[in-house]
Amino acid sequence: MSAGSLVRSEVPGLSCRRGKVRDVYDLGEELVIVATDRISAFDWVMPTPIPGKGKILTAMTLFWLDWLKVPNHLISAEVADLPEPFRVQPEVFAGRTMRVRKTEVIPVECVARGYLAGSGWKEYRSGRTVCGIPLDAGLEEASPLPHPLFTPATKAVEGLHDENIPFETMVAAVGAATAAELRDRTLHVYQRAAAFAAARGIILADTKLEWGRLPTGELILIDEVLTPDSSRFWPSDTYRPGSSPPSFDKQFVRDWLESCGWDKASPPPELPSHVVAQTAAKYQEALNRLTGK
Repeated sequence: MSAGSLVRSEVPGLSCRRGKVRDVYDLGEELVIVATDRISAFDWVMPTPIPGKGKILTAMTLFWLDWLKVPNHLISAEVADLPEPFRVQPEVFAGRTMRVRKTEVIPVECVARGYLAGSGWKEYRSGRTVCGIPLDAGLEEASPLPHPLFTPATKAVEGLHDENIPFETMVAAVGAATAAELRDRTLHVYQRAAAFAAARGIILADTKLEWGRLPTGELILIDEVLTPDSSRFWPSDTYRPGSSPPSFDKQFVRDWLESCGWDKASPPPELPSHVVAQTAAKYQEALNRLTGK
């Protein structure tokens, strides 16, 4: 483990649900979400953490929630506002923890795309569609789309990939009114954030948002928001369509794993120190450029 990293949080007396990055504690009507320094790639959690990553993801989420002013689940990000079992470990939880309202999570990933990348590019190459939406011929990898697209995806269980689905499948899952509201709200968040990022020299190629429903019926934004783990950020000064641009995320980790001989079917190897350092620097640069922090 790298010095100063948090791989796993522990709170005596409280059960924890652990995702790839986040530890989630259920307090009844509220949750406590802890962003650890774990990093995943190719659906595996790496044995080596990225020091400070969880604090960067939390700082970026808090920035966007404050800037967007969209109804969301945040109650507080201050250690002083956490239950007592958390307050006795301020060195563990400060800067990486959010106390939030519990919601009924909408079982669909809400993805907005402004550029042709990732699974969208893969689908386009095979049939000139993205999530079943037909597009013109002649687009290249990383080409800007004629207009932002809403491309929902399944919420995969641990270890499996999210899968793009047609909008009609989302309608069947959550209802026409909810699907339309989430499409419109997701695209609105994406367009506002993309304009903000562009003014700071960053292209927001796509982003994944999660939404939940309160007992009142209100839909609110939940989980992480517009971070390098949930979004594709590209530096605009080196952007060129026709290839995959460098991004402010785990690219160094993926590239090294592709070159080291790992079979992606067995537990991954430890990451070398230079990959850890480069990855940490990219996350920090994204935070600096977008928020000034």
